[in-house]
Amino acid sequence: MKHIITLLRPHQYIKNLFIFAPLLFSFHFSVGSLFSTVIAFVLFCLVASSIYVLNDLMDIEEDKKHPSKKNRPLASGAVNKATAQKLIVSLSGIAFLFSFIFDLKLFAVLVLYFTLNVLYSFKLKHIAIVDIFIISTGFVLRLFAGALVTDTPLSMWIIIITFLLAIFLSLAKRRDDVLLSIAGKETRKNIDGYNLEFVNASMVLMAGVVIVSYLQYTVSPEVLERLNTHNLYLTTFFVVLGIFRYMQITFVEEQSGSPTKIVLKDRFLQITIVLWIASFIGVISFA
Repeated sequence: MKHIITLLRPHQYIKNLFIFAPLLFSFHFSVGSLFSTVIAFVLFCLVASSIYVLNDLMDIEEDKKHPSKKNRPLASGAVNKATAQKLIVSLSGIAFLFSFIFDLKLFAVLVLYFTLNVLYSFKLKHIAIVDIFIISTGFVLRLFAGALVTDTPLSMWIIIITFLLAIFLSLAKRRDDVLLSIAGKETRKNIDGYNLEFVNASMVLMAGVVIVSYLQYTVSPEVLERLNTHNLYLTTFFVVLGIFRYMQITFVEEQSGSPTKIVLKDRFLQITIVLWIASFIGVISFA
């Protein structure tokens, strides 16, 4: 059971917190909307776990060559392929069934997310640049899941920021693969499409674009009118701080292999995120 839980990667569920973003950015909370968002979060976690299992199933041979991924349940042999296949069918099946009953729009998003990631697992993850764009699209679909079940309109800026931030994080993860390749431990077929210079330049570019996009969001007329405040730009301080900290982890500490684990373990980043959320809520509340 321990190995099966590890295979499901519950620590990765932190990514699904993006489902709650529409509620936060709209600042429109209610018991009903929160309940619907929690349901969407749980069902998305089930589908995501089915994809993680599928991905590990497809990557067994590559993971065996990786210094840390070789210890994953399938690569190490702790869980057999038959069990993995059953998990994929049962997890995705439960999620599709309940989402179909609960909300057809959520069902459509989950099916799209699942289909896109199946294509990613079988082919698209081996195509440089396309791979990080598919991952980033998954984050945007999380936004739509949260927005659709609560009938919350999404600002174009939130979609843009989420997509660009996801590209930034994906590039940081690819940088770790490039470093392994340089060390003679190549583990991915698409790694030939990246090198250190390209990834470093792309990350710096995306960091700047994310910051500018967020700043544009905080001063956009629609946001000023909807949230009734002209001070939201002050929260940019923590966005810049968080971006710089992540770049420090990536370029100085060279520990960007798992964005999820970084967020779960790095105290500096955790405090920055909490302060950003607090400042965001505070600025709107006291407007």
